[in-house]
Amino acid sequence: MIGKRIDWKELKFGVEIEFIGGGDPKQIELLPGWVMALDELQIDESGEESGSELKPPPIRWEDRGQIRAMLARLRAAGATANWSCGIHVHVGLEPWGEKAIPLWIEAALSYQDALRTLLDTSEDRLIYCPPVTPEMREWSRTNPTGESLCRPGRPQSHRCGINLAAWFDIGTVEIRYANGSLDDDEVLNTIELALRFVAAVGEGRELPKEAAALARALDAPSSGYPPAQPAPRWYRERMWLEDMLIPVLTPIAASLVPDGEILHIFPESGGLRVIVEDPKDGAPHLVRVRPTTHGWDVI
Repeated sequence: MIGKRIDWKELKFGVEIEFIGGGDPKQIELLPGWVMALDELQIDESGEESGSELKPPPIRWEDRGQIRAMLARLRAAGATANWSCGIHVHVGLEPWGEKAIPLWIEAALSYQDALRTLLDTSEDRLIYCPPVTPEMREWSRTNPTGESLCRPGRPQSHRCGINLAAWFDIGTVEIRYANGSLDDDEVLNTIELALRFVAAVGEGRELPKEAAALARALDAPSSGYPPAQPAPRWYRERMWLEDMLIPVLTPIAASLVPDGEILHIFPESGGLRVIVEDPKDGAPHLVRVRPTTHGWDVI
């Protein structure tokens, strides 16, 4: 339950490190237990899919040398982190258990703005870390499942910046606000902040709701986190186009993939390539459409 004091250095955590480049990620030698998620691709400056997502097994702060070693291997392979990348920190909630989830929801509502501000989340990444809402709190009271802690809408926005749905999947809370980086200190500062925050909330401490004051109260770094990197204009224009097209194309997507949700829309010669996610298993489906004078044709 909330109120149990745990040294932040003793909490188990994992981190998802997104990157671009690096040649063939399959060729990067991994430490034991580390995983290269080859299906988690990012976007390079030309718009091509690139890189991957690297993550360790559950480790503790004393094992952080593994993170330094793997970041060095990524950099040596030519990998970098751009505006399409982020860092997600998973921290184990086992010391407090499921009965504490309602109080974690209250903490998310209280401190999510301060965490987002402290980590300077890029505007272009906000779609990947939307806020927990009072409506989600009410839903979770009658439906205490991971589904109640996910947001409806586009698949990118299902998981909140303080993602408590992860408890029901793998027993963690996921802090998703950090921008991408392969710099040792920036990555480790991000992890330290997440660990200190989770330990403080678990202890039941009342924390400030302003970013700088929160860092001081946690004795966490007040700076040195991955800086925001604005996306290029071509990417923002693509996002604007997607936002306009999704209401138009959703009925077509849902008719082909029941309850399907549009993940991406890519322009291509002769039409549009639409990636539709199946909500049952998360599988992506490719749909090609083109506009005509009579409406939309499925190619």
